[in-house]
Amino acid sequence: MLRLVEDETGSAAVEFLLLSVMLMVPVVYFIVTIGQIQAGMFAVVAAADQAAKVFVSEPEPGQALAAAEEAVAVALGDYGYTAEAVTVDVSCDRPQCPSPGATVSVSVHLSVHLPMVPFGDVLKLDAAHLDASATQKAGRFR
Repeated sequence: MLRLVEDETGSAAVEFLLLSVMLMVPVVYFIVTIGQIQAGMFAVVAAADQAAKVFVSEPEPGQALAAAEEAVAVALGDYGYTAEAVTVDVSCDRPQCPSPGATVSVSVHLSVHLPMVPFGDVLKLDAAHLDASATQKAGRFR
């Protein structure tokens, strides 16, 4: 009985490299995506908090809204996001806002796109939609 013996020297190294690349690339991409989502969550929380504080500190409504939007843009910029990716909603418990004693709520909504995806903005491929809100009370003595 004749048996043909093939030399398989080095095939384990090739299989190891191939399988490790196939398994590690999705794991690394998952970690990067989770990092982007966490950065986005920190960004919306900071943006909502700062916008609410800035809004109640301004005496005029037009200036208050502009200052709140600027605070959101700065907070998002610190985490690498642009102001185009966010929407801001401001609500007040009184018609005259910001008046002394008024309670102001600011909600910030951010869409986090999938990282490293070409045309992700056009195709609307989002990893998460994040929301945060903050409430501040305007000082009684202004």
